[in-house]
Amino acid sequence: MTYPENSVAPSTGELALEDRASLRRVAGLSTELADVSEVEYRQLRLERVVLVGVWTEGSAADAEASLAELAALAETAGSEVLEGLIQRRDKPDPSTYIGSGKAAELREVVLATGADTVICDGELSPAQLNALEKAVKVKVIDRTALILDIFAQHATSREGKAQVSLAQMEYMLPRLRGWGESMSRQAGGRAGGAGGGVGTRGPGETKIETDRRRIRERMAKLRREIRDMKKIRDTQRGSRRRSEIPSVAIVGYTNAGKSSLLNALTGAGVLVENALFATLEPTTRRGEFEDGRPFVLTDTVGFVRHLPTQLVEAFRSTLEEVVDADLLIHVVDGSDVNPLAQINAVRTVINEVVAEYDIAPPPELLVVNKIDAATGVGLAQLRRALPDAVFVSARTGDGLDKLRSRMGELVESTDATVDVTIPYDRGDLVARVHTDGHVDATEHTDAGTRIKARVPAPLAATLREYATFA
Repeated sequence: MTYPENSVAPSTGELALEDRASLRRVAGLSTELADVSEVEYRQLRLERVVLVGVWTEGSAADAEASLAELAALAETAGSEVLEGLIQRRDKPDPSTYIGSGKAAELREVVLATGADTVICDGELSPAQLNALEKAVKVKVIDRTALILDIFAQHATSREGKAQVSLAQMEYMLPRLRGWGESMSRQAGGRAGGAGGGVGTRGPGETKIETDRRRIRERMAKLRREIRDMKKIRDTQRGSRRRSEIPSVAIVGYTNAGKSSLLNALTGAGVLVENALFATLEPTTRRGEFEDGRPFVLTDTVGFVRHLPTQLVEAFRSTLEEVVDADLLIHVVDGSDVNPLAQINAVRTVINEVVAEYDIAPPPELLVVNKIDAATGVGLAQLRRALPDAVFVSARTGDGLDKLRSRMGELVESTDATVDVTIPYDRGDLVARVHTDGHVDATEHTDAGTRIKARVPAPLAATLREYATFA
């Protein structure tokens, strides 16, 4: 493990005493409402949350950036952030995540702020969740549950909803727990009814076992539905591949401006929102390289540090758009405080997906977006760190011409130039030339429609019999 210039590596496994001694508050995270009357406040009241993270490696700035991202996630989910706390440890406490003493301090913060939920910046085990809830006496959720909740709010298509439901159930299954006897009651034969008779009443299964069985049955059904929907997606993707039109996929960190870039390159008009995970379903639109060649551009779901494994698995069919692409446009938020960490997080997920198919990842073009919102010093540092990247602003249009040019260079042309006269009764071929190729000239003659165009090689072979001989 390496340590930044301004941080000190712990000697013999011990951390700085002052860091271990207390929970550190992170300034500037509160989103508490101000200047609101009591009646209006009750109408607007959201979940009031306290964030808590464990700083195990890196610098204090890294730990605070991670908690700031957790605050943005909480706001996206509709919560009101009251406080953000960080504890310095060599590793999370196996019992309560932050240790029993700090859990007692956290309880005091919860009481002082009036919070009703604690959100932890990590994935907690079922035992940690249970123990921390008992200590702070309010609901406790972890980063994974928060991201799953955001996905559940934003999913709109049938496939997206099914994928999110599957991910939530995979997360929930090992965390089912009950209180008192409500989850341990048993029902014997015929639900333990008195009318069952001798030999028909047995111990049966507990309520929690019943719930687990029902969840597993529901998960199996969802997997079947997603497989069926995947066949439809594969058919659509296959038809695009057969047309030989290059496929370009936009990938990147959540809220990096992927949808804005899709709109800027294709005029798609898809939803653009300054929120995390605004795009969950892939959107495919048609565009043209600088030389006029067509391509299809697909906007994919955004990534985030520590993306839950359940989501990667559930969104497998969506992420396959990345595997089949001829080129990946990797969008980076140039105005972010740590864009290089975003790049690493995205590449980690892409490598996981590609590794399963035992193929080399598609070529990647780094695109630094939002240069209009970035600082001059930050951009200078990024230009040094990413010399091959293209710097653009999807909002203002700066750099888009250069981006189209670089895309065209990286996607090799397989087009052939044709000069054909297509009979008038083959209007279907004329339509294919206009759809899949780039038409340079059209002329109507007695023999048919004469077209000079650049078309994909398979279409050129089909048109060979209609070649025009001057």
